[in-house]
Amino acid sequence: MKYFYAVVHKDPDSAYGVHFPDLPGCFSASDDLEDVLSNATEAMDLWLEDQPEPAASSVAAIREVAAADLAEGAFLIAVPRMTVSGKVTRVNLSMDAGTLAAIDAAAGARKLTRSAFLAEAARNEIQGRH
Repeated sequence: MKYFYAVVHKDPDSAYGVHFPDLPGCFSASDDLEDVLSNATEAMDLWLEDQPEPAASSVAAIREVAAADLAEGAFLIAVPRMTVSGKVTRVNLSMDAGTLAAIDAAAGARKLTRSAFLAEAARNEIQGRH
């Protein structure tokens, strides 16, 4: 999986602001720290819909580029870039029967297959969308 590093900053009495040095013009904001990753992921995905995907810089390179922001109290987050290959692969999983029953019930309530539910849950967990 590929990661793009984002710079997160917060001024007093403002939301958390996020920008991506590798993705010029890609910004996000969040009132709560818990939502920073999911909002950044959404902004990145939307930005990449209309742009060719650039190579992701290393964390060391981003630290150099964002040195002034970091010196002022900003911090970095790694935002996962998940792409859909279109190729479905069958896997064998083992889990508690009660957990599986709960998965099946939740999937059924959402009119999803077990596989679609688990794939969506995994994407949400990886991308910070809870």
